[in-house]
Amino acid sequence: MQGWNVALFPERASTHAAQVDALYLFLVTICGTMAVLISLMLIIFAVKYRRSKGRPAQQIEGNNILEITWTVVPLCIFMVMFVWGASVYYEGARPPANSEEIWVVAKQWMWKIQHLDGQREINELHVPVGRDVQLNMISQDVIHSFFVPEFRIKADVLPQRYTHIWFHATKAGEYHLFCAEYCGTLHSGMVGRVVVMEPAQYQAWLAGGGAFGSLAQNGQKLFQDLGCITCHRNDAQARGPNLTGLYGRPVTLSDGRTLTADDAYVRESILDPKAKVVAGFQPIMPSFRGQLDEEGVLALIAYIRSLGQQRLSEPVTNRPPPPNAPPAGKKVQ
Repeated sequence: MQGWNVALFPERASTHAAQVDALYLFLVTICGTMAVLISLMLIIFAVKYRRSKGRPAQQIEGNNILEITWTVVPLCIFMVMFVWGASVYYEGARPPANSEEIWVVAKQWMWKIQHLDGQREINELHVPVGRDVQLNMISQDVIHSFFVPEFRIKADVLPQRYTHIWFHATKAGEYHLFCAEYCGTLHSGMVGRVVVMEPAQYQAWLAGGGAFGSLAQNGQKLFQDLGCITCHRNDAQARGPNLTGLYGRPVTLSDGRTLTADDAYVRESILDPKAKVVAGFQPIMPSFRGQLDEEGVLALIAYIRSLGQQRLSEPVTNRPPPPNAPPAGKKVQ
């Protein structure tokens, strides 16, 4: 009779896995040890100090050393848990520079994947082994959760908000992808797979998406089809801000506030353009909510990201700000 091949943990297939497992085992060891000690002490005290006839009760005075010990020792243990857990979370929440970015749109009940080079996938995610990969995620309907057990990564995917997670796969192969947040009647069917490939194989696979055009190219076509180019021009006659070099730079708003043009800002400006109006311009841009799905918004963001960089001395807007507005890049106190 063959023995059972039962794994205590899923396979470790990312750089996060060993850190998460070590922390988990530490927590289980501490909790298990304390559970055993408390159970033993309950039994010992229940037997030793049980009620018996002819035995008068005695007043037990406090013991300062004992009380300090059982306060300080657990505090130190909990602080180790906190610092260790925070460090693991902090590392997992901050993608390294130059990570390969992939966009994920969750919807009932599927995962839609968009690579910057043009490849599109549904319920599958192809990634290279030995490279940092950053996932930029958003939900088209309800809250979902992106979970790959072998990578020890899990992150909520929220509507109206971008969330991020990253991993570094260490082994080629296929791994399970689950939604770990109940998202409706077919939640259990919202599964997929992550395919980790050798770099050469991945590049060959990635090249097959050229027929779709890159995400930025699709965004450029959408930018023209929607008529955005008629207002967002690079001259003084423009009725909208100059988008060349906009991404990642400070933007001064009509109310004097200054913020950074990131993914969330660009998305909000597309779907709710009157929420944050750039200084020097009128709130005349129409909302594209209902006309664009999340994939269309991602394409426009990719296009704006791809526009050439300006010198930092050049203004983001095409015209001078009003006299009472602070200089671009200066925060209002």
